Amino acid sequence: MPFSIKQHEFFENANHRWNIKSGATRSGKTYMDYYVIPKRIRRRIGEPGLAVILGVSKGTLQRNIITPLQEIWGSRLVGDINSENICKMFGEDVYCLGAEKISQVSKIRGSSIKYCYGDEITDWSKEVFDMLKSRLDRPYSCFDGACNPGPPQHWFKKFIDSDVDIYCQKYSIFDNPFNDPKFVEELCKEYKGSVLYDRYIRGLWVAAEGSIYRLMCDAVSSESRHNPYELTEKPKNIMEINIGVDFGGTGSGHAFVATAYTRGYQNIVALASERHMSKNGSIDPDKLGQLFVDFCIKIINLYGYITHVYCDSAEQTLIAGLRTAARKGGLGWLRIENALKTIINDRIRFTQRMLSQQRFFYMKNQCDTLVNAMTTALWNEKKLTEDERLDDGTSDIDSLDAYEYTFERDISRFIRYE
Repeated sequence: MPFSIKQHEFFENANHRWNIKSGATRSGKTYMDYYVIPKRIRRRIGEPGLAVILGVSKGTLQRNIITPLQEIWGSRLVGDINSENICKMFGEDVYCLGAEKISQVSKIRGSSIKYCYGDEITDWSKEVFDMLKSRLDRPYSCFDGACNPGPPQHWFKKFIDSDVDIYCQKYSIFDNPFNDPKFVEELCKEYKGSVLYDRYIRGLWVAAEGSIYRLMCDAVSSESRHNPYELTEKPKNIMEINIGVDFGGTGSGHAFVATAYTRGYQNIVALASERHMSKNGSIDPDKLGQLFVDFCIKIINLYGYITHVYCDSAEQTLIAGLRTAARKGGLGWLRIENALKTIINDRIRFTQRMLSQQRFFYMKNQCDTLVNAMTTALWNEKKLTEDERLDDGTSDIDSLDAYEYTFERDISRFIRYE
C-alpha cells in the first residue's frame, strides 16, 4: 500500500528521542508505525535494555498493534502475546503491557528501556508515563507513539508542548488520501455537534465544555421549526425492548427508561421515562416495586413485551425487591439483571453519534424526564485534564444512567463505521 505525504515525512524525519503523532481518527497516523516498529527493534538488536509496547490494555494492544503487524509481516516474525506478556517480534522479546494503571507495568519497573512504542497515550495513567521517562535511559533509547487529542490541559499535551527532544506531527482526517470519501462524509456526520468533531475529525486539542447533547438542545429549542428526534406514532420493526433502572440516593431519584431497538440495530427509540423523587429523601421499597411494575405494565400494554431489565448493580437489595414485586405483579418472567455500567464517556459518545446520524428518537409526551436530562447535561468545566459529565445535582443523571443501561451492551452492534 502506498503512503501518504505525512506518513513519508514521519518515516524520514522521526529520529528524535520522542516521536509522536497526534490527531484525528482514521487519519493514517498509526499505519506507518507498522513499518517503524520493526525498523526500531531491528536496529537495537543485541543492545542492552528492554523493548516494550504499551497501550490502554492487553486487548487493545492485540487489536490495534499486534494483529495488524501479524497481517503485514506474518506470524513467524510477529508472534502472540504469551502468559508473561511477552511477544516474540522481529527476533526480540517485546513486553506488551497495559498502561491504564501503574500496577500493570510493574514487570518493567527499574529496567532500562531501549525502545518503547505507545498506543492511545492520552488514555494512559500519568504515573506510567512518568515512570517511562526515567526508564528510557540509554543513549539510543527512543519512543514512538500515537494518540487522539483530548482536553488542551491534558498532561500529555503539556509534554508535547515542552522543550524536550521531540518530533510531533498533527493529523486531520483529511490528511489520509486513502479513506473512502463516503466513509469520511459519514464519519463527519456522526461527530457533528460534539467536541469529538474537533478532536476526531480536525485533530485539535479542545475542551469539552457546555452542553453535552447540543443537537438535542437545538431540536427542542423554542426557535426550532422541526424536531427530527420526536415521534408521534409507534415505531415500526421493533426487535427488542429494554428497561433501564437507576436507583436514587440522597438528593436524587429512582429512574425508569424503556428503549426499543429497531430491526438490524438501525435505530434506538426511547419509549417512555419516569423519575420518582421522595420528599423525605427515600422511597419505601414496596412503593418502588409497585412503581416499577406499573411502568412495565404500561410498556407491555403499549408495545407488547419487554426483553430485558437492566438495573444499577450497586443496589442488590433493591434489585431483589424488584424481582419480588414483579413476581407478585404477574411479571415473574421478566429478566431482571445487573447493568454493565460501562465507561460513561463511551455511552455519551454513542448517543452523540446516534443523534448526529438521526438514528435516535423518542416518543412525544412519554419521555419528558429523559429529554430534560439530555438537554441539561453538561460537561464539568472544572475538570480540566479529562472529560467528565457534571454530576452536582443540577441535571438529572439518574435518567441518563437508566437510559444508558438499556443499550450499553450493544453499542458495537449499532456503530456502522469503525
